[in-house]
Formats: sequence, structure tokens, C-alpha cells
Amino acid sequence: MKRIPEHGKCFVCGTTNPNSMGLVWYSDGGNISSEFTFTDRHQGPPGHVHGGASAAVLDEAMGAAVWRAGLQVVAARLEIDYKRPLPLEQKASIHARIEQQEGKKVFAVGEIVLADGTVAVSGRGIFVTAPHLFENVVFLEPQHGED
Repeated sequence: MKRIPEHGKCFVCGTTNPNSMGLVWYSDGGNISSEFTFTDRHQGPPGHVHGGASAAVLDEAMGAAVWRAGLQVVAARLEIDYKRPLPLEQKASIHARIEQQEGKKVFAVGEIVLADGTVAVSGRGIFVTAPHLFENVVFLEPQHGED
């Protein structure tokens, strides 16, 4: 697994955003993954992750999978399936990959998996190419010793 570049102000993974969730993404070919522990900053129902926080993580993971394929995209549609409550303060893994591409539409899937292997949240997304929105985007390579 290789650590992938991040864009500094990203809400989910940016190192220059003081409100970032702080995820670090890794790539193994076309697959994107991360391990993360949601904290009380991400709480929705008592003791559990807010649905918007898990949706943001899946959106970013699926988008990263598409970006790693060389496409500058934005989400056009997200479908999130909340299968199990996602507890706070427990390590979870996040995985995403491209499922298919049809013209300017790219279909990606992702999931958040609990330590025991149970899928807590899954998602599907349709991403559309929009390079005009990213003309000035700078992706930061990991600092020496961080990959």
C-alpha cells in the first residue's frame, strides 16, 4: 500500500485544514483504503458516528479512487446505506474502488468496516468529470518518512 497525495484544505483528509477529520489514504492499484477512529467530534446519536460524517468519508474515499484513475471529478449522486450503528472510539477501515465508467460518469463503491469485519456503512456514487473546477488544485505529496 502506498500513501497517496492529499489536497491541503480537504475537509476529510487535508493537513492544512484545522477542521479536517485527518484521514490518510492509501492505494493498492485501483483500491483506496484507510483506517480511522471516529471520535466524539463526529458524534450523532450518543456513542455513535453522525451519518453525515460517515457519508463524507465515503464520498472522499470513492472520489479518491476515481482521482487515482486520473479523472478530475465531483460527486453527482451519493447513495449511503447505514447497515449498523458505527460506534465512536473504535477503529474502522474504509475501502473504495471504481465499479464502472460510462462516458463522463464514473461509478464507485465504498464501505466502512468494523474491526470484526462487519460492514457498518456502504455507499455508491456517481462522479462526473469536471476538470474546470480543479485548475488550481495542488496535491501535496507525503512528507519524507510518512508513507
